[in-house]
Amino acid sequence: MENKRILYISQEITPYLPETEMSEIARYLPQGVQERGREIRTFMPRYGCVNERRNQLHEVIRLSGMNLVINDTDHPLIIKVASIQAARMQVYFIDNEDYFHRKCVLYDPENNFFEDNDERAIFFARGVLETVIKLRWAPDIIHCHGWLTALVPLYIKKYYNDEPLFTRSKVVYSVYNDEFPGMLNRNFKKKLLMKGISGNDVKILENPTYVNVSKLALQFSDAIIKGTDGINPEVEKIMLETGKKILPLQPKETYIDAYNEFYSQM
Repeated sequence: MENKRILYISQEITPYLPETEMSEIARYLPQGVQERGREIRTFMPRYGCVNERRNQLHEVIRLSGMNLVINDTDHPLIIKVASIQAARMQVYFIDNEDYFHRKCVLYDPENNFFEDNDERAIFFARGVLETVIKLRWAPDIIHCHGWLTALVPLYIKKYYNDEPLFTRSKVVYSVYNDEFPGMLNRNFKKKLLMKGISGNDVKILENPTYVNVSKLALQFSDAIIKGTDGINPEVEKIMLETGKKILPLQPKETYIDAYNEFYSQM
């Protein structure tokens, strides 16, 4: 079996966040794939509710220090890391005071969806990819989990399309039952316009609903995995209409081997 390098980018990972189907897959899949001989890197946001002391996070000074410009404003990129000893794996955390120090994940204590979740998605996706470039680590597969990672396929195919580290990278997008209400910020599309990304590329985000954000991710991905039951029916229909390689929902007992084999087919 070819020793492919797998980059995991996840909206949530247990034990740093409560257990969900997504957070469990994002925790145990990298470990299982690593135990089967692959090389891995794993990233998630450093939400303010992640306890740094208990989880022994520490800043990686050599990777931190960049600024990412979003909507004409500079935002410092801080990289932290923690180890899951039982799994012999590290998790990298994308951190920024403006976006990730609040003590909640995607909703405030009154269950209101954060107004700046669009910019948080931008910062997270670009933060991961810029960090991977700094690591000089070329992934063969980039596996995205959760709608917060939905911009990664777009960035790989358009903004970083001439970056040598990503020349051979294939993007896998896992679809979950993680629908958000309403829409993201109306200016989301405008904030994405940059070198390599035209208005036509992100035209679907004129109405930045969950369905349209998911459709953008599916459009620029190379392959798709159904991660959970109960996904949005419209997104499932779009997924099937892409004509791309799809791995259907897998049993909990055997999904790691199924995913690992799926990687080998790419």
